[in-house]
Amino acid sequence: MAAVRSWNAFTAVEAEVRAMVADPRWQGLPVPVRAQVIAARALVTPEGDRWLFGTHARWYLHDPADGRWHLSPPPRDALTRNAGHPAAVLPARVIPRGPDFAAEPGSTQAFVGPDVPHALTDRIRLLLRGEERRSERDYPLSAFNEIFARDVPSTVAAIWGTIMWCAYAPAFDGNERLITAFGEYLRRPLPGDEWVRWLPAPPLLDLVTLVSERLRAGHSRAALRLAAMMADTAQILLSDPRFRPRALALLTMVEPTLRQPHLDDRAALRDDHTVRQAWLDRLPERLGRAVLVETDPEAHFRHTVYDLVEALDFTTEPSRAAAAFLADLSDSRGLLPGYLDHRLRRAYDELAKAGLTSTSAAETTQPEGFPTRTPPPYPWRADPPETGAYAVPSSWTGVSDRGNAHAMPETGAHMVPGTGTHGARQPGASGAPETGAHAVPETGAHLVPGTGAHGVPRAAASVREEARASGSGVEPPDRAAAAAVLGAAYAVGLAWGRLTGARVPERGFAGAAALVHRLIPERDDMHS
Repeated sequence: MAAVRSWNAFTAVEAEVRAMVADPRWQGLPVPVRAQVIAARALVTPEGDRWLFGTHARWYLHDPADGRWHLSPPPRDALTRNAGHPAAVLPARVIPRGPDFAAEPGSTQAFVGPDVPHALTDRIRLLLRGEERRSERDYPLSAFNEIFARDVPSTVAAIWGTIMWCAYAPAFDGNERLITAFGEYLRRPLPGDEWVRWLPAPPLLDLVTLVSERLRAGHSRAALRLAAMMADTAQILLSDPRFRPRALALLTMVEPTLRQPHLDDRAALRDDHTVRQAWLDRLPERLGRAVLVETDPEAHFRHTVYDLVEALDFTTEPSRAAAAFLADLSDSRGLLPGYLDHRLRRAYDELAKAGLTSTSAAETTQPEGFPTRTPPPYPWRADPPETGAYAVPSSWTGVSDRGNAHAMPETGAHMVPGTGTHGARQPGASGAPETGAHAVPETGAHLVPGTGAHGVPRAAASVREEARASGSGVEPPDRAAAAAVLGAAYAVGLAWGRLTGARVPERGFAGAAALVHRLIPERDDMHS
């Protein structure tokens, strides 16, 4: 007899909300009506935590201290009851609009352990071979001149920049063929060591500059060639879920220029930032989450923290496990707790009281004086809308007699459609497995070097031991799980650096670097 899958309130509410948002009537409803529908499906756990499934197809946790709603994955095995919530006090930012549910989540895996598929790497190498004989005078290098030698054409830099910008978390195996293909062009060794390269994520402005500087110089054909190189590279990257969301976004921004070669000429005469904004303005809302790193660094950081907690769902206490990774971030100004939900904040505060936070190598911002943003007490608080004057479709108001929303089948509305306005075909999944619920690494001394070859500070070992003592330190069950946590943890560090200016250590953050030891024996996996 087949096993019966247990009913789960979170899964049921999520399926029901997805089905409603996919309904063509959803976008035509006033915001107060949508708020009423979402608020009616709020769930409460025995601890009093209140949850909503809202915008970006993600869960939000209510902070009882100040009334804010934080992005936070729910405890899937927790008992719940349907309690509802006053719709009038819901901030507009948590109410699904419709297109935001179409965003593809991609994969949080780093490129350590699960390598880039050989077929993808070979196509990138073909692109590089076609550009290596280009004259430096035809394609002068500017935005990436700290990475590449002077005689490297900008077409090579365009390929590199596209790969790094599209990567969810550009931490690569030190022997990754995709990275070694650029070895002869580099000005200096990449950050990291022989095991892993902890690479910086370039801003979109660096890619824009390659094109706009050529436009200002009157070399429109060279600018068009660079834009085409970015589009060709992004098209290749679509086959790997670790690249796909941003690759799809970059294609959407660049392809209008290929169809109308003089589209950005006037913007380029003003400055690079104007061209960058023109590119971002071309994105449909369904791709907005992929570029939050550019448009809203604060929201992007919150989403990466969500990814980290979700990747640690295999642990007994994901919040405490995630706090151990967050402890690696430099936070000399004490800003970090203001971005966390109350469960994460409580776990992080325990580490802070023990002096186990801000353990990464740098305690200062870079460059000096980089402006930081203190989160307001009530961010995005909108004026409460009136809800009583509107009618909710009757099929959306049903609640089961158990006090929980009816479970409905998944609708697939969160996936990127097969084609978009740019005409790019949605490829199939690559050899890299999708991410799921994963675990935090084993935290014993054999995983966290003191001050050995990997340069991980000894203070970080104490953080890991604290995590282990709390019951949250569980070794990842497999390579995919370890790579998912590694990628999510590194993405959090990059997002924090983008938000606050905090330095990203060249040898990686302590917790993420420790995970490399879990992957070293199994790296260089083969793909068909």
